[in-house]
Amino acid sequence: MPRKKRILTGDRPTGSLHLGHYVGSLANRVKLQHEYDSYIIIADVQALTTHWEKDENLSRDVFQITSDYIAAGLDPAVSTIFLQSRIPEIHELTMYFSMYTPVNILRHNPTIKTEAAQHGFKDMTYGFLGYPLSQAADISIFKADLVPVGEDQIPHIELARRTVRRFNDLYRPVLVEPQALVGEVPRLVGLDGKAKMSKSLNNAIYLSDSVEAVNQKVRNAVTDPARIRKTDPGHPEVCTVFEYHRVFNPSSTPQVENDCRNGKIGCVECKKNLAGILNELLEPMRQRRAELLRNPQSVLDILSEGTKKAHRVAKKTMEEVRDAMNINYNKSIPLLDDFKSRS
Repeated sequence: MPRKKRILTGDRPTGSLHLGHYVGSLANRVKLQHEYDSYIIIADVQALTTHWEKDENLSRDVFQITSDYIAAGLDPAVSTIFLQSRIPEIHELTMYFSMYTPVNILRHNPTIKTEAAQHGFKDMTYGFLGYPLSQAADISIFKADLVPVGEDQIPHIELARRTVRRFNDLYRPVLVEPQALVGEVPRLVGLDGKAKMSKSLNNAIYLSDSVEAVNQKVRNAVTDPARIRKTDPGHPEVCTVFEYHRVFNPSSTPQVENDCRNGKIGCVECKKNLAGILNELLEPMRQRRAELLRNPQSVLDILSEGTKKAHRVAKKTMEEVRDAMNINYNKSIPLLDDFKSRS
């Protein structure tokens, strides 16, 4: 019987997930979890590449992101949610990959350059520069066929593909070359209309936000700066609120655009309509989260069981990797015979 195709994806636990995460990758994970063998990694080691001085928040953020996953619709009965730090084989494979990956390949990664600038890193640490190789190991150790990601992660997937090809050429075909799956909205603009929605830029609507928080954030969202009065013709192409209508209210987008351009609807009413649509999307998540948090221990149990399952898979792949590299010293008899023949 052929192996069911597998997904590997996840996030660094650096705070709550937001709507940008949802449309960029999380919605695809929820949709595909019954079709694929799904593994969802909480990359707590990689979180330290930019938050090493804030490690006291890590336990809180791991709990938060696991709750976000379940609230968004991931079913732990079919999606394996696990902690990266508890899978030592990932770190072993990362080291093997690093032996044949040129440093300049990592330095020229456009996502690394962008993130280094965002964090003000003039002198990158070994861990930060090399974390794309850790991601490649995350993906490879589970032989993932498909990786749902946001647009900014595509260079990392290309590196993973290149790394896997190189390993298979050097040794033997053991690992699977993954494909990226980008969400329908690769990059969701922030509430301020600048760049993308981001925790660090304080321009996000979180999956855990209350009705009141969503309403307030949408009221403050940037709209057409040239539009002063309700009856003024609007320019939806420069309006953040219209962009959110396009993403979260596609069936009504033509009407919203027409009413805006012809001054039939004001920004206040348009924002109120959008807030209602977003709260309708988030309400089932709020209900699932409330149910989950009635028993907080269940979140830890989900992580524990998922990590045990993931570890079994990783151990099996690592045995194959060591065999391919001729470093599987657990198979001691051939090694002993070789030693005797040289004595």
